[in-house]
This record gives sequence, structure tokens and C-alpha cells, in this order.
Amino acid sequence: MQEKALSLSLQKNLEFLEKSFGDSGDFYAKQLTIRGISCAIVMFTGLSSPEKLCHLALDLLDREPIIFGGSEELCNYLLRQSLVPAEPNPVKDWTSFTEMLGNGMTLLLMEGCAQAVVFSTQEMPQRSISTPTGEGNMRGSQEAFTELLRNNLSLLRRQFRSGTLVAEIATAKTRVKTEYCLCYDRSLAPKETIDALRKRLQEIELPILLDSAYFASFLKQDKLNLFPAAAYTERPATACARLCEGKAVVLVSGCPYALVVPSFFAEHFECLDDYASGAVFSGLIRILKYLAFLLAVFGPGLYVMAVAFAPEIIPIQLLTKLAQAETSTPLPPMLEMLGVTLLLEIVREAGLRAPQSISHTVSLVGALIIGETAVSAGIVSVPVLTMAAAATIATLAVPSLYEQSILFRFAVILLAGFFGVLGLACAALIILAMACGSEPFGYDYLYPLMPLTRTTWQDGFVRSIWSKLAQSGEVIGKDEA
Repeated sequence: MQEKALSLSLQKNLEFLEKSFGDSGDFYAKQLTIRGISCAIVMFTGLSSPEKLCHLALDLLDREPIIFGGSEELCNYLLRQSLVPAEPNPVKDWTSFTEMLGNGMTLLLMEGCAQAVVFSTQEMPQRSISTPTGEGNMRGSQEAFTELLRNNLSLLRRQFRSGTLVAEIATAKTRVKTEYCLCYDRSLAPKETIDALRKRLQEIELPILLDSAYFASFLKQDKLNLFPAAAYTERPATACARLCEGKAVVLVSGCPYALVVPSFFAEHFECLDDYASGAVFSGLIRILKYLAFLLAVFGPGLYVMAVAFAPEIIPIQLLTKLAQAETSTPLPPMLEMLGVTLLLEIVREAGLRAPQSISHTVSLVGALIIGETAVSAGIVSVPVLTMAAAATIATLAVPSLYEQSILFRFAVILLAGFFGVLGLACAALIILAMACGSEPFGYDYLYPLMPLTRTTWQDGFVRSIWSKLAQSGEVIGKDEA
């Protein structure tokens, strides 16, 4: 489809703009004369600064004692010879014109010229760079991405100072023309992976793009696989580390979270503190995270299966306590566990969506009062409530897999409650099959955990000392693919 070009007539161009943006209070257009040539400057006042335009462009242009023979000569002079800080490429169609206005640029229209000169006069209100809120680390950089794409790119560039960093800015196929940026290290990232990712991103069509996570579902090969196709980070330091591993990072305008592709299962159990702490302590913490994930997914289902189908595997003293607790409740173990788990998720969601001033009160008071009331009334037993609470807390140890943990937990409870040991085994096999069957861009999702190799013990279940990690230089595609 051919884009509609600008007109040679300044008046027609202004009429088109008035028809398109005349009802908008922030639209600003002013006609002026430059060296006898009728011109007009156009901008959105909330995104561009008229003062900056006057100081950078119009005032400097007014000081240059040059007489122009026409608008084409003026345009060429501004683009190629003048000291005025204009963008190197002019705008020739209305689609690009509108995108430049939305990006905070000021455009200069001239009588008799079917192209506009672009000036960088952005002055957008923005949130200052703050500390990360969702990725807690005690050491390392405490900077977090913001909502402005150029700011995020500068934060990443400041961390990654190599000339091999490539940042490809493109416009997504959305109604609002949202920009995104594909970042990678051309010396480390496999070319076939970057080409495949670039092609998929270019083919994605969305009505609106508000978050980098919108891309994730389009990057999945198997839509029924619950494991995420990509990882997310709000830390430029973490994004820089992934770039050094040969991965790609996608930044989206308006989103403070970067998308990391490809993503592996083991990465959800890693953090920056793992590499700042000692190898022994980091290995212990990483193993605890794996155990917490298993508890979050299989803990409640294992309890339901043991109480309802296999009480012989429970020690006699503990079985006596559990039997006494269950006899005082009207519901079977599976329904009890489902009810308590749903209740805890409702409390969590209420605390997350409620106003910040009362969110902590909703979470804490809601869980305590409702839990205590349910136990006192004999609706649920203390062991069920304890196991459900332990599983919920364990889920928070691996926050990036929170959604998957919840979904898997409900599935395990249902299968274990209906089919016992067989159902629990089937649930475990289904989850393992999903993990093994996921191949993000041709790589094994369980790398480096499976198959067991030297890398598994260097930076998989545990972490080696830095002297060995520095020698190995882990980069995707180097040992596999």
C-alpha cells in the first residue's frame, strides 16, 4: 500500500493537519517566513518544547546571512549544510509525519516543497530512574528501566560499552505505531536466531502494544505449553548479562520490562546475587529455589494423595494428628485444599490490585481473619491450611514462574485427588513433557540442566567459582544447537 505523500502547497498541508489534529488541544502549528519563504512549524506541545526549537533551530537559522532561491534550496541547506541540528532524513509521507509528531519531534513545512524537515526537540514528562521493585538484589546495580525507549536503550548502552552491541529500532504493526528495539551482540548472538526473531517480530500484528509480554505468545511454538517462551527483567544489568550470553533483548516503548529471548528453565532460579556471593552459598540458595518450586507445585497434591489414597506412607504419629484434624471437617481433603488455595489467591489478588494505602492491610488481615475463622468453624483443617500457606510462600521464591506454579498446582491437586498415586505421577510426567517439549528457537528449554554435562555443574543446579566460569564463557549455541 502506497503512503499518501505531502503536498507541494503549504496551505493544503496545513488544511490536512487541521482536519486531522485540529480538535486536539495540544496540537500546535505556526506559520512564519524564513528568508522570504513561507513556512510552518508543527508539534505537539506536551511532547516538544517550543523554547528548545527557538534556541536550537529558528534562532540559529535567523543568524545565518544566506539568501535562498526557493524552498528546495532551503530544505537541502537545512539537511546537509546548516549548523541547525536537523535530522538527516526528511519526511515525505503523512504516515511518517504522524509518527514523528508522536515521537516528540518538531517538523518544518515549506511552500513548494513536498517534504518536511525534522528537528529533535523532545521534552516529554518522564518517570525518573528508580530502583527495581520486582527483582530484589542486595548487590550490583540498582537502576531499573523506565517507560521511555531511548532512556532504556541508553541505560543498556551504558552497561554494555562494546561496539558489537546492535540496537535495531522498528515500529510494530499496531494502530498506535508503538516502537520497539531489538538488541543483541553481533559477535555472540547466533545469526539464525536473530534473523528468526526479527522476522517473527515484524510479522506480529496487534491492535495495541502496551507491554513487551504481548510478544511472548507469538514466540511460542506450542501454544498449549504453559512454560514461558521468554524471560523478563527490569534491570539493565541483567539484560546486559543476557546479551553477553548471546541472547537477544527486546525493549518496547512505554514498558519498563525487557524481554529476553531465548529463555531457559534454569534462568528462573538465577539472580544477580548468585554471582556476587560465594559459590557454596549461591549453590545452596539455588537448590533451595528448586525445592521451593517443587513444594509450590506438588506439595498440596502430595498431601491430598497421601491422606486420601496412601495413608500408609505417613508416620503413625503424624497420621493420628491428620486423622483427628480431618474428622472434624465436613469436606474431603481435595475440596479443602482447592478451597484454601483459591482463597489465598483471592487474598493475594485483592492485595495486589487494591490501593497501595490499604493493600497490605487487605492481604494480612484478610488471610489471618479468614483463615482463623475457617479453622475455628471447622470448615478446613489446620494441616490443609498449613500446607496451602507453605506452597503459596514457596511460590514467591521463584516469582518469574508464579503463573505456571499456580496452574500446575491446581492441576496436580485435581489429578491427585481423583486418581491418587497414578494421578500424581501423570501430573509430574505432563509437566516434564512440557519442559522437554519446549524448544525456544531450536534450543533445549532444560539447558543446561538436561542432559547432564559439565555446564550443568558449572552454572546449572549449582554455581562454580568465578575462575572456572570465566574460562568456560557460557554462550548459547556454543555447546549445542
